[in-house]
Amino acid sequence: MRLQAVDLADVLAYLVVLGVFIQLFPAVITESFLLALLTAILLKLVLELVLWVKKRIVARLRAAQTWVARVVNALTLLLVLPGSKFLVLGVIDLAFGDAVSLGGFFQVTALIIVLMLARGGVRRLIQQPAIDTVSPR
Repeated sequence: MRLQAVDLADVLAYLVVLGVFIQLFPAVITESFLLALLTAILLKLVLELVLWVKKRIVARLRAAQTWVARVVNALTLLLVLPGSKFLVLGVIDLAFGDAVSLGGFFQVTALIIVLMLARGGVRRLIQQPAIDTVSPR
């Protein structure tokens, strides 16, 4: 896995979203900008792992031939969705202790939703072709 420009753009978007959440929600706390940056990087790593797992489960769900396999994969997906929020809370707590708090389950859920929307928006902006304002003659 190589570091690409889009990964750095994701971290920047995560940092901005995290900063907004720190300003708007008193339960979301980082003691310094450096901790907010490190939290954004850690969120990037954890959320990439969670997205990879979710994509594999969805692929197995789509490829399932029997209803038992479909039910098992659907239940697994239903466990991973809320479980990923607890994973984020646990990893952040393990890495930073009391210096960083992302609030509770609902704040983390809202944070992750907004992070994923920001990630998608940034990637969409980056991948759009540049608009040529000068017409060739």
